Amino acid sequence: MKKIVTILIIGVLGWIGYFGFQMYLFAGGVVEDSKRMAQFHENQKYHNGDIIFQTSKSSQSKAIQLATHSKYSHMGIIYQIGADFFVFEAVQPVKLTKLSDWKARGKDGHFVVKRLKNANEVLTTETLSNMKTVGDRFKGKNYDLYFEWTDDEIYCSELVWKIYFEATGIKIGELENLSDFDLTDRRVKQKMKERYGSDVPMNEKVISPKAMFDSIQLITVESN
Repeated sequence: MKKIVTILIIGVLGWIGYFGFQMYLFAGGVVEDSKRMAQFHENQKYHNGDIIFQTSKSSQSKAIQLATHSKYSHMGIIYQIGADFFVFEAVQPVKLTKLSDWKARGKDGHFVVKRLKNANEVLTTETLSNMKTVGDRFKGKNYDLYFEWTDDEIYCSELVWKIYFEATGIKIGELENLSDFDLTDRRVKQKMKERYGSDVPMNEKVISPKAMFDSIQLITVESN
């Protein structure tokens, strides 16, 4: 009888040891998979939610540069869809543009990519989903030639600012009034006259690409 009990105990301990070892291997595999995924994400050049800037070749670009004293006049948000990267931007209309096409469209192909300093903590899967939901509200809307602070039409920096603010509560760049910009250059005056005639809305709230580019909330991850 004692012999049978001993055999049973040894058998149970053997099974416990076997399954324990399998669980150890499984847990180790999960940890290794997590490490590999983290390493993959770390090695990616671009992350979802990165903000990209360029100098546009549009007719109003020079006026924006002069009025804001900035090299950059256009911007958007980078998202990965499948294996490809896209830029969500306010052009005519608001839409997704393949990143390679977006880069090629800028002056001299130059661009700068910036990222929220604490992106790893803030831009969770849920937050990025919220950002895309906010963006979907603007998709297909006309570009705002008058830079009005409404959601009826929308311009590039306004789109990025509102998506970030509504999804994260973070203000990337401070809002200004149109009167805060340098409107003295004749090219700026001409563009203002084309848009507003003699009734320029000097107190209109505006967010410029420069204000967002210079924000202390962002760090540069690539400049090409």
